[in-house]
Amino acid sequence: MDLNAYQQGARQTARYPNVGENPIYPTLGLCGESGEVADKVKKVLRDSGGEFSAEVRASLKLELGDVLWYVAQLASELDFSLDEVAQANLDKLASRAARNVIAGSGDHR
Repeated sequence: MDLNAYQQGARQTARYPNVGENPIYPTLGLCGESGEVADKVKKVLRDSGGEFSAEVRASLKLELGDVLWYVAQLASELDFSLDEVAQANLDKLASRAARNVIAGSGDHR
């Protein structure tokens, strides 16, 4: 699926206060949904010895979709396309790899 097509489709389902001028709501939603992903993975470590069952994988796919929805909403609120966000990320990673600083920490390495 094309990222921008997803973003446009997801935008049609956006129902929150002040859509189009509210980056706070999707930011908080993104935090919540990514926390749900982390919690499910944590429980795999605790309850299943790190083995991801088909049921857990299916559940994680749905949660990752929720994360993607909120990323798309936040990008829209900030007037970015998902293609633009994805390309900027790949460019950043390629630059780090070329400079041999892909490992390490710091946003501007």
